[in-house]
Amino acid sequence: MVVMLTVSDRPCSSSAFAAPGHGIAWASARYPEQVSLRSLPPLLRNEPAMPRVIGAPNATLAVATPAQAFVLAGLIRLGSRRPVLVVTSTGVAADQLAHDLEAFTDGGGSDPSTSDGPMDVQVFPAWETLPFERVSPDVATMGRRLRLLWQLGGGTSTVGGGSRQPGIVVAPIKAVLQRLGPWRTAARPVVVAKGDQVAVDELVARLVGMGYRRESIVEHRGELAVRGGIVDVF
Repeated sequence: MVVMLTVSDRPCSSSAFAAPGHGIAWASARYPEQVSLRSLPPLLRNEPAMPRVIGAPNATLAVATPAQAFVLAGLIRLGSRRPVLVVTSTGVAADQLAHDLEAFTDGGGSDPSTSDGPMDVQVFPAWETLPFERVSPDVATMGRRLRLLWQLGGGTSTVGGGSRQPGIVVAPIKAVLQRLGPWRTAARPVVVAKGDQVAVDELVARLVGMGYRRESIVEHRGELAVRGGIVDVF
């Protein structure tokens, strides 16, 4: 499938940019309304191949790499199922595709239940280590995986109880194939709101049970320190 975007219906000439501001003034007069990238994917509903792909149980659609995020955003807008899982070959490709999808879907939105509203785009990273290696995975990767699993399970991620279930999850194939542990218990966050009264010993014991390391000074992710009645957590 070839998607062509026409910006102007006449060729540009050197006279159009003879003086500063002339080209901008002509474009503003011809196109008074601002066009965002988010408004482009819904236009793919007029492409004959798109409805056939949506209605098929399994289908193959060959798209050039630069247009993959644009076409995927169009496919997701045409469908109503949320969340949508997008599988890539590598972790680098997953990060790049998620970054591009945010431009076409207004990533950061909090209402994935609608097909035309903004959608949150999240990356489900894979472990950087191989099985049976005597090296622990990165703590930041652990946190990203557990947070996303908690959100997908319907958990709330804010003190007010608001749900932030992502509309699009981009994951490398390695992350999809790896087994998951008992994430429903491990991913449950510890929420402390302003004004809450918390027993320090119970809070520290719970954090240590979740995998935090107790240190004298907090310097890295996954560490906590107790200084009198103050608990430092990173």
